[in-house]
Amino acid sequence: MNRMNVEQVQQVAQQQWEQQADFKEYMSAVNPPMPKIDVIAYASELHEQGETRVIPFDLSAQIQTQYPATSPNLMANFIRICANETIKTDVKATSQMFYVIRGSGKTQMKHGTIEWNEGDLFTLPAVPDALHSATADTAIYWVHDAPLLKYLGVQPSEEKFTPVLYTKERLNNELEAVRKEAIGRNRTGILLSNPNFPLTMTLTHTLWSLYNALPAGVMQKPHRHNSIALDYCVSAGPNTYTLIGKEIDEEGNIVDPIKAMWTPGSVFVTPPGWWHSHHNESDEDAIVLPIQDAGLIMNMQVLDFQYIR
Repeated sequence: MNRMNVEQVQQVAQQQWEQQADFKEYMSAVNPPMPKIDVIAYASELHEQGETRVIPFDLSAQIQTQYPATSPNLMANFIRICANETIKTDVKATSQMFYVIRGSGKTQMKHGTIEWNEGDLFTLPAVPDALHSATADTAIYWVHDAPLLKYLGVQPSEEKFTPVLYTKERLNNELEAVRKEAIGRNRTGILLSNPNFPLTMTLTHTLWSLYNALPAGVMQKPHRHNSIALDYCVSAGPNTYTLIGKEIDEEGNIVDPIKAMWTPGSVFVTPPGWWHSHHNESDEDAIVLPIQDAGLIMNMQVLDFQYIR
């Protein structure tokens, strides 16, 4: 290529770069109209029958991403594994959370083999893939942060932690210990943490999780936070639910709330910044397991957790 051609190519490139420069008037663009995030439920029936498969909660059309996503930073799924069958998961993610809804089996990955049973929860770092084998009819709730990496246009370059297993026995024992000490408090739950993240005290550096009890006959007053919650119902009696709305009145009640029922084995989405209160009008204690991107939000110091006293 002669000098004239090089100069012409450079001139064309320069013009193209200049054409990409765009400008918005500040007051009209400082709060852009972002895609709406709704209260959406994913019923337990999705994982109760059918073949071995991953059942994605893909809201990409609604939140306007070019890749599968349940929220801007997270992707949630059910995994159904028929007895004595195996399925492989393979995502570019820095953090993965698996909660065993029912069944038993094992997960094999580069670090070794995790054996699990109903009610266990485990996390995996940026492993290339994982092979899940079930010894009984199994369902797993699976959440990972691949959408965040897609948005950034990056791939994991290192593992930020090693696999962690939170057994059902330890989860329930820790929750019971907190409940004995928290008599009279509005909330009784345990945050699942990882010692690698002492500042955020979260499940991973991006994921946050709470194993939260809602005793029979109790109403937990409204609260809000800037992270989206993907709420899994571990157990609940009839007429247990969450009220969700954008505003509260002068008395601390949610204005025009949407009711999300707690059905064991199901998930519902709580939008960011919306007020929500939990209600148990049954005679059975209930447990909910929310997963959020609050590890990331906490590190940014913009979680802004607020609650009605």
